[in-house]
Amino acid sequence: MNMLSRDALPLPKTCIRGFEHVNRYLDRQTQKFVAKILPGEYYVSRDDELIATTLGSCVSACIWDEFAGIGGMNHFMLPLTKKPSHEVSWGNVESDATRYGNYAMEYLINGILKNGGQRKNLKCKVFGGGKIIQNMGDVGQKNCDFVLHYLSLEMISIIAHDLGSTCPRKIVFNPLNGKVQMLRILHMHNDTILARERDYQKVIDKPPVGGDVELF
Repeated sequence: MNMLSRDALPLPKTCIRGFEHVNRYLDRQTQKFVAKILPGEYYVSRDDELIATTLGSCVSACIWDEFAGIGGMNHFMLPLTKKPSHEVSWGNVESDATRYGNYAMEYLINGILKNGGQRKNLKCKVFGGGKIIQNMGDVGQKNCDFVLHYLSLEMISIIAHDLGSTCPRKIVFNPLNGKVQMLRILHMHNDTILARERDYQKVIDKPPVGGDVELF
């Protein structure tokens, strides 16, 4: 049987309105479409697709309602800001406000509830917050502290987490059932890490060496 190329396969037609800008591609191994979110982005889905990102000091919350069959993931870089969302600017980028944890969490949860999820059924898994560069301060730990505190205040159950440490992580999340695959990236090119952690503009792509994939 011939395999269809990435270009020959249509993207799922039921992409929730408002998320058309997120990069989505066919993963040949799983034969599922993957929404790849960048720093400051979040994505909500009710389709049989995956959501992926790579984290250094940033944190991602994977939140889902398994009864409604909907979930999503965010990727935030700093814990919070007190500025109104329309006043936040990192260079005239659409996802400016959701680079901060308080907006990233609010928008993600509201996106799930708006599209059929129920707050009482929400569960969460959280990842990231690594100290990738030793002299870069404790932003990773602050992100970890923030997300745990936020979820506690919102009374959303944390089913699993992998936070802190000193290595980047690649996360792949299934929004329908809450399953997460996590790969700790053991060796990276230093210039890539520096670029990622210093300016929060670039994403770590295709790490040359990784550790074992863990299931959460």
